[in-house]
Amino acid sequence: MKNDKTIEVVTEGELCTGCGTCVSMCPNDALGMVINKSRGIYVPQLDRERCNECGICLDVCPGHAVDFRQLNLAFFGRQPENLLLGNYLRCYIGHATDYDTRYNSASGGSITALLAFALEEGIIDGALVTRMTEGNPLEPQPFVARTREEIISAAKSKYCPVPANIALKEIPKEEGKFAVVGLPCHIHGIRKAELVNKKLKEKIALHLGIFCGGVATFLATEFILNKVEVGKGRVRKLDYRGVGWPGKMRIALDDSEVLLPFRDYYESGFSSHFFSKRCELCCDGANEFADISFGDAWDLPEVSDDKLGTSLIVSRSKAGEEVLTGARLDGGIELKEISADRVLQSQRGVLLGKKRTVKANLFVFKLLGGQVPAYDLQLLEPKRSAYLKSALRYAYWRLNLASGRPLWRLIGAQSKLMRRLSGTIQ
Repeated sequence: MKNDKTIEVVTEGELCTGCGTCVSMCPNDALGMVINKSRGIYVPQLDRERCNECGICLDVCPGHAVDFRQLNLAFFGRQPENLLLGNYLRCYIGHATDYDTRYNSASGGSITALLAFALEEGIIDGALVTRMTEGNPLEPQPFVARTREEIISAAKSKYCPVPANIALKEIPKEEGKFAVVGLPCHIHGIRKAELVNKKLKEKIALHLGIFCGGVATFLATEFILNKVEVGKGRVRKLDYRGVGWPGKMRIALDDSEVLLPFRDYYESGFSSHFFSKRCELCCDGANEFADISFGDAWDLPEVSDDKLGTSLIVSRSKAGEEVLTGARLDGGIELKEISADRVLQSQRGVLLGKKRTVKANLFVFKLLGGQVPAYDLQLLEPKRSAYLKSALRYAYWRLNLASGRPLWRLIGAQSKLMRRLSGTIQ
């Protein structure tokens, strides 16, 4: 039986984002993150003997509720004028000036360069980042990096579930200031935790957020490995992005490697069939509560011939703007200011989709008996066809079709057909 005073109410409602905030904030160490192998996601596991039902896990959890109005007032002092982008000061395109950093990152190496600059200048003493685990390359390892080398080891996107916020528990115990890097759900959890734990808020000097259209489950990676006929046990190292832009998935084996161009694997079913329920119900693609948000600069004339990677960069706070200015003056990054409309043009699918399609998903999922998160936020009205698509998405999730390995061949064939019809392959 679920307990309405613990995180179990979130996990049983299948609203967990897998962010790990509850684990780090539990005062009794009563929670740990485990992988639900059927769904391919992280979920918290409760030790009832340790739990005293204090309710902190629910207070900091972004899975069941994110009060956008409250968080905007608490951290920016105002409500945003731009519904799709959130509060912001300036928008840029930019990239790391160091060639290796730029080439070996997902989109320009801007986060890596900014963290390295902030560490070297004493703005921060460490950064919460994520790398893939040595010896277990298909699972992520969140940690607090304290050297430039450790920061570089965490470069590149991780297209799998990441419980990044489990490493938050280290920050209040340490001396100095820290940066945190995460997807919208991670930053939501951190901001909610800062409202509960003032010491944590004092310790975090910089929140760096990544644009997000949804997190692929572990089943997505297994699907790709199956497609290229590589057993999980043969993988020695896996990078989801890097090797220029838009990048390649690099699967290193004992005596060889497999390189898959970004579009070949990301559009082969990886990006459309392997999202969790909670990702379908997320309304924040732009990471609105970060100090600075970063995304790929897609479809902009300024980067049409870009082979190394360029970041979209949205500064939202004074702290964010100051570190960007400092890194530019120091020579670590290049920046060019652009309009907010250019950001929306580049990331229209993610930003518009999150504010429009999600309203249909919330309505349909709730109508069909699923639990949905609470937001204090205006959403755009979807097209009528979106409601039918939402019903199909609900059925797909409820039946857990993505876990059916025999269906993976069909998923691959369907995705290839759709890409051929859309002209993305010949």
